[in-house]
Amino acid sequence: MRKVEIIWFYLFITPWLVGFLALTVYPMIASAYYSLTDYSVLSPPRWVGFSNYVELFHDPLFWHSVYVTAIYAVCTVFIHLTLGLFAALLLNLRVPGMRLLRTVYYLPNVLPVASASMLWIFLFLPKYGLIDSILHQVLGVDGPEWLSDPNWALPALIIMSAWSIGSAMIIFLAGLQSIPAELYEAAEIDGASSFSKLFRITIPMLTPQILLNLILGLIGALQTFVQAYMMTQGGPDYSTYLYSLYIYQNAFQSFHMGMASAQAWVLFVVVLSLTAVIFKTSARWVYYGGLDF
Repeated sequence: MRKVEIIWFYLFITPWLVGFLALTVYPMIASAYYSLTDYSVLSPPRWVGFSNYVELFHDPLFWHSVYVTAIYAVCTVFIHLTLGLFAALLLNLRVPGMRLLRTVYYLPNVLPVASASMLWIFLFLPKYGLIDSILHQVLGVDGPEWLSDPNWALPALIIMSAWSIGSAMIIFLAGLQSIPAELYEAAEIDGASSFSKLFRITIPMLTPQILLNLILGLIGALQTFVQAYMMTQGGPDYSTYLYSLYIYQNAFQSFHMGMASAQAWVLFVVVLSLTAVIFKTSARWVYYGGLDF
């Protein structure tokens, strides 16, 4: 009976295994090999060892893309954590129509990123866009050129990131609904204020969800591509030249596939290292309700 169950088990997971090997494992092995070669797609790869990595670290554009991506990642992760938590706190209230509001808040995450990018291009139009119209009518000021101004293009992409706080909000909302009501009741008996309950009960009990959103948000921000590609093409003056856009241009515009593979592996190592550091330090600030991990 056990052998039969094992056979059926592997039979049912075979489609996933085939897809995993063909679409994940093989591409990773191939990219690791190509990162050590001079490969232009149109000609056979030529072995060059670690020359791509040496050249990459001496490229000023590489360090500029790292700098831009770091700023974008830090800002967007902070926005997703703070606004996602704030939205979850509001949507956790028991008032009529709350289910509809939750759906509305999460709806932007369902829309394709390309479609959302096109929408935000119109929102950021100078003078005639909705954002500039609101600034002019409400505050009496003229908005900047946004996507055409090197000083405002990256902030515009960061502002757009607040559009997709729905995923973080849902995770926080699930965490809020799992907090025992007895904790708040005991705090109210002791005379705790709403401020005290937030910072001494709610946030400590939400640290597992904060950890999850932090890791997911960081990984997503470091791999952001579509917004910069469709809205600014990395400009103006390389102000939105994100690292993923740098990889794309080397791979599919300049056909330096070997260099692009090296860039991708650098990104993989950075994401893996940051995730490992966050997990390693999480034992100091994440509370799992008395469970040890």
